[in-house]
Amino acid sequence: MPFKTFGLTDPLVQGILATGYTAPTEIQSQAIPAAVSGCDVIGCAQTGTGKTAAFVLPVLNRLSHEKTPRKHPVRALILTPTRELAIQIEKCILDYGRFLKLRALAVFGGVNIQKQITALQRGVDIVVATPGRLMDHMQRGTVDFRAMEVLVLDEADRMLDMGFIRDVRKIVAALPADRQTMLFSATISPEVKAISKDMQKSPKMIQIGRQRNPVETVTQHIYPVPKRQKVELLLHLLETQSMYSVLVFSRTKYGADKIRRKLDRAGIDAVAIHSNRSQSQRQRALDGFRSGKFQVMVATDIAARGIDVQGISHVINFDVPAFPEDYIHRIGRTGRAAATGDAITFVCSSEQEYLTKIEKFIDRRFDRKKCPDFAYGEPDPVEAPPAKKSPKKRKKKTPSHNSAAKPKPKSAGKAPTSRRKRRKNTKRRTT
Repeated sequence: MPFKTFGLTDPLVQGILATGYTAPTEIQSQAIPAAVSGCDVIGCAQTGTGKTAAFVLPVLNRLSHEKTPRKHPVRALILTPTRELAIQIEKCILDYGRFLKLRALAVFGGVNIQKQITALQRGVDIVVATPGRLMDHMQRGTVDFRAMEVLVLDEADRMLDMGFIRDVRKIVAALPADRQTMLFSATISPEVKAISKDMQKSPKMIQIGRQRNPVETVTQHIYPVPKRQKVELLLHLLETQSMYSVLVFSRTKYGADKIRRKLDRAGIDAVAIHSNRSQSQRQRALDGFRSGKFQVMVATDIAARGIDVQGISHVINFDVPAFPEDYIHRIGRTGRAAATGDAITFVCSSEQEYLTKIEKFIDRRFDRKKCPDFAYGEPDPVEAPPAKKSPKKRKKKTPSHNSAAKPKPKSAGKAPTSRRKRRKNTKRRTT
């Protein structure tokens, strides 16, 4: 089904075709017509299925139907949890809307706010923002939403996980009530439903696939390995298998930097990305990974939903994620847009509990396999649970027959003052 059948304007269709897209994905086929009709929409689909275009295209279409005001007031707001997503959404808007006279701006923290203020003063039709920085602009009075027509909440479940819900509610309360609201999420939890109930009017629900299923184009591998040998196994895989674009997930920022250093020492081009990196450092890392300058990018879960890099061949969970939802989002970075990919998870003995939770969540039992041609060492020592200390019994005090209740000593009162102080006091009284 071509994009033109959705009722999109000709300049917008030209922009879509210029990016190389010819056929919409399933979420786009169902969400775009509903959004173009003007109703509120809830879109639920796995990562890598084209959710971004499913809301960007209806927003561009709506604004392009009207004559663009000369001052370019903010007419659409897209809220997203991370700065990486904000940058990527802004890029999609500029790519699809290249033949439209619309302006877009990504607003996020970690960069100079003055440049954003200047751009807002010049006029912006679409603002793509993270909640924290947008709240800053609202408190400064540098953004005006009186002309706003469309609100999009992207990655709503992730915003809940990251604790942005209070800011989101404050932002939405300041917006015009007469608006179209679209909400997109990888999962629809009771909390997400509660947000929808508060912010949307009779939304149309569009759900693609089962929420708990990983992308079907991803082949999943589980490799049990002693914790101390995880780096060795990672190096073995990179040296013996055809891995040209690899995203490695670490649970901690310190761990990500440590893995990157060891890869560098082994002669593998690698870069790390996490919240301790500045925005310019993170952007350079992403650009280098996209261009192939770096074979491996080591990331924390900040990148699980914030990175959209085409052609990632492998995702490696160096550490098993503590939450099953994070596993789904991590491995969704490969096998995108109908391409195939591999997800490999290293599991040490202390992480078996996390793996069991993932299996229950996706209703699937994984086969544990050993990596061929890898020299496994001794398994991790089994840690015995700490012994419970028995509470100490208090000895009952038996009153002594000879010990009568001793009277409390009388208060000594104030310490006697020195002669010098007494003389001073008498002098003061006589004067």
